[in-house]
Amino acid sequence: MNPTLSELEAKAKREKAVFGGDAHIVCDNLVRIYKTEGVEVVALQGLDLVIDKGELVAIVGASGSGKSTLLNVLSGLDVPTAGVARVAGMDLLSMTARDRLHYRRSVVGFIWQQTARNLLPYLTSRENIELPMKLAGKRRRRERADELLELLGVADCAGRRPPEMSGGQQQRVAIGVALANSPQLILADEPTGELDSETSEQVFEALRTANRELGVTVVIVTHDPMVAEQVDRTVGIRDGRTSSETVRREGAEGQIIAEEYAVLDRVGRLQLPRDFMNALDMERRVRLELESDHIGVWPAREEPSE
Repeated sequence: MNPTLSELEAKAKREKAVFGGDAHIVCDNLVRIYKTEGVEVVALQGLDLVIDKGELVAIVGASGSGKSTLLNVLSGLDVPTAGVARVAGMDLLSMTARDRLHYRRSVVGFIWQQTARNLLPYLTSRENIELPMKLAGKRRRRERADELLELLGVADCAGRRPPEMSGGQQQRVAIGVALANSPQLILADEPTGELDSETSEQVFEALRTANRELGVTVVIVTHDPMVAEQVDRTVGIRDGRTSSETVRREGAEGQIIAEEYAVLDRVGRLQLPRDFMNALDMERRVRLELESDHIGVWPAREEPSE
């Protein structure tokens, strides 16, 4: 007896639910297509991503790879075209406008690269952090703001306005603004992009403190190698798909061991590193051989011409 349409749909939903399990962030075959002047631009081309609660993850990739689009989707600022995107069990594709507003105010905090976009210039640091709490109708605003300023190492900036602070101080206060309503997830788009190396380290340390002390999941889009090399996991994006992951763990003697992996997506696709492909002159198609414990990938044989 053939299954009914409703049974097939129920099965498909169960299969989708299995992918990522109860992970904090799940993207399954995520697609985002933009239309500009009649031209379609595919920014995300079936991206898969799983991030567990409390992780500290960096997203890296060349300009145009899709990493900022991914961040905009996860922040609720952009709506995906197709696929699955869930954060803290919330479906980002089916949200109403009211749900999306609640999500951006309470579930996720966002930090922009440009310091001027994060803070209102006419408010003090304390007032900037209090503002999201005021909009959400929360009490204990001053006490919460002072706790965050102390945690992030900028308690002495409580009464200063943004023009009276350095770029690094502004970004640490911006992290406080993002944390004000106790979100489950912090997203940071190139938070150290306009800063020197020493100041960048201070800002990253503030993000790491938020991750460890408050248990908040942190996802950072970055070109900064100092940041990318110090997170738990670095996810590489290429051509709108996740292409690689570098996982870091502590070795027996306390040293950090980094292992790089290619990412196998839900339908069995993986992206070979470009330098590997160039070294072996691989184009268009390759030959695969299944061995007992691995798969061999070889350049296609040239057929002899007659």
